[in-house]
Amino acid sequence: MAGSMTNFLELELLDHVFGKGAYSAPTPYLALFTAAPTDAGGGTEVSGGSYARVSISSAMDAAASGAITNGSTITFPTASASWGTVVAFGAMDASTAGNMLWWADLSASKAVGNGDTLVFNAGDLDFTLD
Repeated sequence: MAGSMTNFLELELLDHVFGKGAYSAPTPYLALFTAAPTDAGGGTEVSGGSYARVSISSAMDAAASGAITNGSTITFPTASASWGTVVAFGAMDASTAGNMLWWADLSASKAVGNGDTLVFNAGDLDFTLD
């Protein structure tokens, strides 16, 4: 599941590289969506039922060959109610609200019901620069 950089991050990085603004690396959090976002943002993030974004800094390996991949398992809280059908994920710069950095559709949608735990095994997530 490769991702697409959002317009927000593209502009922040360009401004930073060319001295037009400062950009500090955030702590990235993984978010889940029942309606996919776009490079402009949007989408419908899961809410309720014990859903919370998950910090992913420690799960990611060092970047290589233009990509970064999760080297360890990423586990979301167990759903205490239906989260609906998850169709996409996004890397966000805050545990709540904030800005989307990258996003991608899941290779297969996943219905998450009460009592389910969504897990991304090592190697499941890839964020690439194109």
